[in-house]
Amino acid sequence: MGLTVLDAGVVIGWMDDTDAHHAAVKAILADSRSRGDHLVLPASALGEAMVGPARRGSDSVETALSLLGSVPVKTVPVDELVAVETAALRASMGTRLRLPDAMVVATAIVLDADRLVTTDRRWPFAATLGFEGELVVV
Repeated sequence: MGLTVLDAGVVIGWMDDTDAHHAAVKAILADSRSRGDHLVLPASALGEAMVGPARRGSDSVETALSLLGSVPVKTVPVDELVAVETAALRASMGTRLRLPDAMVVATAIVLDADRLVTTDRRWPFAATLGFEGELVVV
């Protein structure tokens, strides 16, 4: 049993069956669940993932949140430790790491996650970020 941190693109891909990442994300989530991993989503990534549903209205947001709860995915706050780690990542990586991405990686570092899953192929290698778990790019 481990801890898997999800990026917004993973949630977006999972909720949209027309998304290019949908099948791969479903497989990764199924694998994580079969291993007994706890799935977490930083609150910042939840905000990103809810943009599409918010455009469609409050019923769509409620449906999306219900889907996340059914997995289950726990939303974790961006606290002081995550904020400071985010700043350190941005300071070391500069513009190569966007703030929302840095918050997700910082969450994985602070929580000492076993796995970090993203759909963003532009992310630098895990070792350069100080994340010691498995970085999965789907």
